[in-house]
Amino acid sequence: MLDKNPVSSKTRKFVTKLYQAVDAKSVDQLETFLGEDLRFQLGNFGVIQGKSTVLDANAAFFASIKSMSHSFDGLWQQADNIICTGQVHYTRLDDSELTIPFATVLQMKNDLIQDYQVYVDISPL
Repeated sequence: MLDKNPVSSKTRKFVTKLYQAVDAKSVDQLETFLGEDLRFQLGNFGVIQGKSTVLDANAAFFASIKSMSHSFDGLWQQADNIICTGQVHYTRLDDSELTIPFATVLQMKNDLIQDYQVYVDISPL
């Protein structure tokens, strides 16, 4: 992650731990970052509402790939909004690989994600 961006150490730690949970494909770890009335959208898929629905959708996505890892180009914070950009590297179930750019916008409330938007084109998966 770039160190030149002016974000708090708390925000940097939050984002690092969030993506460690995602890269581990751990729904249990991911749950600790999410607010109950969460709004989630991945790419051009429809909006998903509610923590349990979001966790179910993530579990299904995690099962569709062998692994993933995120690297960051940028991290910014504006009030309660956190923006991350970078590359995500996927290993498919057939062991083929794909790396694509992503951007994530997180709207925070009470130190939990209230609105989680991931801008990525996963159609090649």
